[in-house]
Amino acid sequence: MKGLASIRPLALILASAGAFAAPTWKAPAQLKLGELQVLELREEDPSKPAPPRPTVEDRLGPLRLRAMELLPDGRGWRFQVQALEPGLAVVPPLDLGNEQRSPELRIEVPRDIPYGGPWMGFGGGNDDRLPALPFPWTWASLLLLPPLALIAALIRQWRKGSTKRRLRHATHAFRHRWPPTNRERGTLDAAHDLGRDLLAARFGDAARAWGPADFQARHLVPWDQWAKSLDAARFGHTEPPFPAPEPLVAALEAKGKQGGAR
Repeated sequence: MKGLASIRPLALILASAGAFAAPTWKAPAQLKLGELQVLELREEDPSKPAPPRPTVEDRLGPLRLRAMELLPDGRGWRFQVQALEPGLAVVPPLDLGNEQRSPELRIEVPRDIPYGGPWMGFGGGNDDRLPALPFPWTWASLLLLPPLALIAALIRQWRKGSTKRRLRHATHAFRHRWPPTNRERGTLDAAHDLGRDLLAARFGDAARAWGPADFQARHLVPWDQWAKSLDAARFGHTEPPFPAPEPLVAALEAKGKQGGAR
């Protein structure tokens, strides 16, 4: 009987301890510095009443409390917290108001955070990693479209004008050296080359090989005389004479107008 009497107080203590057993924490192994994360304090035993609202203000130990709400099943509480310091975060036992206290919670908060994050004031340093900053190449490329279009238009305009510039330059050089000042072979060859350059600038490189038959077929009578006068001058003849530069240039301009009209 004495043994039974000694067991009764112990049984009562264990029963009371079971009646006021604390709920358990449900938390991640680590908290990310500066990020909002969720902790849960719940009563897993359905035979026991749900824990009342803990008496907390704006912090859970070193963790900043951002929000608190009842779990959907009513068996505990959900805390939205933010770790603002690296290291070991220790949440002390919470007073649940019914002679219950939650167990102590210890969570590691690693210090390694992206450099330049909004929480840099809470633990950033020389060992922090630089973030990968993706550059918006797709949107940035859209900004290149107007200057690229302008450059393309300028190049196209410049190419259109290059033919006219080449013709104008060839005409000026031909007028300056025609007719030849003497009948030496070097002077005649230079005048011949300038004439061929002018024909190529107007009709293309194939015109460099045109002979009298080609000039006659294209009704370039002054240039037919030009070719024959150079051939005659190379053999010391004066007939046919060198044509003046004006009808030669005028024949090319007339052909240009006819081509534009067509």
